[in-house]
Amino acid sequence: MKIFLIILGVLIFLFLGAQIYLYKSSHSIEGYRYDVLTIYEGFETRQYKASLFTTVKLNTNKYKQASGKGFSVLAGYIFGKNVTQERISMTSPVAMSLEKKMTMSFLVPEGFTKENLPKPDNKNIKFLEVPEKKMAAIRFGGWATDQKIEKYKIELIALLNKNKIKHTNHFSVLGYNPPYELFFRKNEIIVELD
Repeated sequence: MKIFLIILGVLIFLFLGAQIYLYKSSHSIEGYRYDVLTIYEGFETRQYKASLFTTVKLNTNKYKQASGKGFSVLAGYIFGKNVTQERISMTSPVAMSLEKKMTMSFLVPEGFTKENLPKPDNKNIKFLEVPEKKMAAIRFGGWATDQKIEKYKIELIALLNKNKIKHTNHFSVLGYNPPYELFFRKNEIIVELD
């Protein structure tokens, strides 16, 4: 019994160490840049920088289906499924539009343009230049689900209305953690402001 408890303790220690290492390494990657404009109770407004994204449109509005399929397509591209078999650095967050047909987007790392990005093997992958824009964001933890996304979208709308801030109907969910990170998960719902 004593040996079992020692082995269990070592395994727990190694697991927690791995999670801390993965958390630190995933938070040192390039991210979608913004400046915080105003912090309100429950949400904030931000000015996002103009950026380039790799995108794929998905024939579903269900988060679980879209996230799995979209991630495998875009991850395949950045891990070398392109005409030059070039690997491209992962960025954060992974964005997904909240529409009838969701679009998943990966931020393109600095140094790339539409002209010098390798051509994807998958014809469904597109490059999208997004201009500078003003957004509102609300944060939630844990694993993103359709139910949580809807809950926080409704909460964000209520907070914006309460503060008399006009918004568009262009909502997205942002996921900041890779699937193997079990703790300290961070997600956001963002919406473009008028």
